[in-house]
Amino acid sequence: MTTRIILTIVGSDRPGLTQALAEAVHGAGGNWLESHLSRLGGQYVGSVLVELADDAVSGLEAAAQRIDPAGLRVALVAAGEGAAAPARGLEVELVGQDRPGIVREVTGVLARLGANIEEFDSTAEIGSWSAESLFRARARITLPADTDADQVRDALEAISGEIMVDFSFG
Repeated sequence: MTTRIILTIVGSDRPGLTQALAEAVHGAGGNWLESHLSRLGGQYVGSVLVELADDAVSGLEAAAQRIDPAGLRVALVAAGEGAAAPARGLEVELVGQDRPGIVREVTGVLARLGANIEEFDSTAEIGSWSAESLFRARARITLPADTDADQVRDALEAISGEIMVDFSFG
């Protein structure tokens, strides 16, 4: 029998860390299916969806822990069933002057509409012209059957002036 697990990793970043994780997965007989890996706040942060034999899970966990026992935290979680994603999706991008509360406001609107955030990426960066901190985010969302893209656009545009961001939709 095979199982799908999510391997989460947080710790000190260094060259070769992703390769070491790939070796651990391969060494346990696993198949690396999906991943999100990044450097965040100076740390290596990641999640990897792996498929492997039921009896190989503890071996994968041990191998991943051995990569850097002092500087890397590893956890394994059983993956969900992986039901097909709804076909009605929308990409939302925003940019504006950085300030606390932007993510809370935007995700609050999406939650009230019943939208599910499938993916969310954000960054704060120094603007090239203004030298002020700009906040950029991109979200991939799925919509419930009773909500359309125009409703999402209208609801987000309604708060754009208040939180001082511009939205684009795709």
